This record gives sequence, structure tokens and C-alpha cells, in this order.
Amino acid sequence: MAQKVRKVVIPAAGFGTRFLPATKAMPKEMLPIVDKPIIQYVVEQAVEAGIEQVVIVTGWHKRAIEDHFDKHFELEARLEKDGKTELLEQVRRISGLADFVYVRQKEPLGNGHAVLVAKDIIGDEPFLVMWGDEFFVSDPPPVKQLIQAYEKYDAPVIAAIRIAQKDLGKYGIADVSPVEGNIFKINGIVEKPAKGEAPSNLATHGNYLFTPDIFESLEKLKPGKNGEIWIIDAIVDLVKKRDIYAVELKDAKYYDCGSKIGYLRAVVDFALEHEDTNGEFRNYLKGLEL
Repeated sequence: MAQKVRKVVIPAAGFGTRFLPATKAMPKEMLPIVDKPIIQYVVEQAVEAGIEQVVIVTGWHKRAIEDHFDKHFELEARLEKDGKTELLEQVRRISGLADFVYVRQKEPLGNGHAVLVAKDIIGDEPFLVMWGDEFFVSDPPPVKQLIQAYEKYDAPVIAAIRIAQKDLGKYGIADVSPVEGNIFKINGIVEKPAKGEAPSNLATHGNYLFTPDIFESLEKLKPGKNGEIWIIDAIVDLVKKRDIYAVELKDAKYYDCGSKIGYLRAVVDFALEHEDTNGEFRNYLKGLEL
């Protein structure tokens, strides 16, 4: 029987250079989508799937993330005094979402290294990896789809989505064999393949569910470009030793909020659904002469 998945690691130590100067003093993960920071959407998805402990990998310049998920006694007292009950409940709910643990990545040595610094906190347990500036929206929820597959196959699983031919060179594309339904066995992954070299149109990225043996692969990797360690290289190593599966997410929409266009798409989509903005914002967009 597969061990229960209780923890998620969220690397969030990068400098967010694509959003400078906005991210000079504010973490990119804290950029708001309407009225909620990107990383809160990520955390909420994990918690919704049953995650109990959230391990966020930060840097010296990411204190705002820690503050956001902490209690704010002065703010709560002011909201309570002013009778703003609904806002008070929203603020209190944030710190109670999960058990939050923070560990610092002292040097920018790659996303694989960011996962590796959480090793002692994860211990000998399966765990999720989700990035602090991107997420999927799907039904069933993406993380639940991964956990269900892990529980069935007792093996690592990675979220996957179909990519247009013109965009294959932007992602890690999996060489896969069909298993059943939307489940595939991963034979290998080609990172950002050149034109005509992609083994499929199935990109594996965004959400990962690892067993603790991923740390062995990470620890033995030699630093690659710019002296960094990449999670994709550890996956390629691990797939030689055990089965790893891809879960093609059903009816999924991917929001890459680490890019300006991806972020703006998320803001527009969520503003059109938000109860405070959907009417007036929709009318505003309709009135634009594009």
C-alpha cells in the first residue's frame, strides 16, 4: 500500500528577473491575481488535495512570503474592531491552511538543488513539488489526479499536458508508453527538444509527486549549466531505475505566472470569474477597441 502523501515542497527562491523592477523588493510569487498572490493559489491546491505540511524554499529576499502565511495580529484586531468579519475570516484562514516550514536556498544553484535542500524536512516520505509561480486549473483538481495515480501504482508521477507543435521547444517532452486512460509510463524526457526531435507532444512539468529516492539522484548529479542542478536531470536518472508515470491532466488550463503573458492571462481569467470584478471588468473588456 502506498504511503500517504502529506508534504509539498514549493521552491520560491528565485529573483524573478523577468518582472523587474516590480520584483526588486517584492517576490514574484507574491504578485497578485486580483486579490490573492500567486503562491496562495498553489498552496490552496495542495491543501485541497490533503497536504498537511507546506515546505517553502526561500531566499533572504523572500520574507514577504513568510509574513503572508503568518498571523497578523494587528491587522486582525483592526478588522475585528471595524466589524469587517468577512475580511477577517479570509485573513485568518491563510495562516491556518497548513503547517508551514521554511528553508533557505543560500545560493541560486538550480531548481533541483532547491528541492534537495528540503531533504531533511521531507525525510523518508513521498512528497509533492509545485512551483511558486505557476499552477494548473482542472477538474478533477490536478494534485488530486497525481495522488490518485501514485496510490494506484505506488510510483512517482508527473503532471502532463498536450503542447502545440510550435511550443514543444519550450518544455520537457516525454517519451511515453500508454498504460491506461490518461496514464502513461515515462521512458525518458527530452528537455526543450530541437525542431523535429520531440518524442511526443506531451509536456511533463508543473506538478510532481516524488518518492524519496529522488534525493539519491539529485545528490549524485554533477552541476550542469551555470553550476546548477536541475530536477529534470534527476528524473532522467531515476527513470532508469524504476517506473515513473505521467498523468495527462483532464481538462487542464496551465498558468505560467513566471512569464508576463502567462501572468496577464491569469489575471484576466480570474478577474472574469471573481465576484467583485466579473461584471464591470467584463464590460470594460467588451468596450475596448482592439
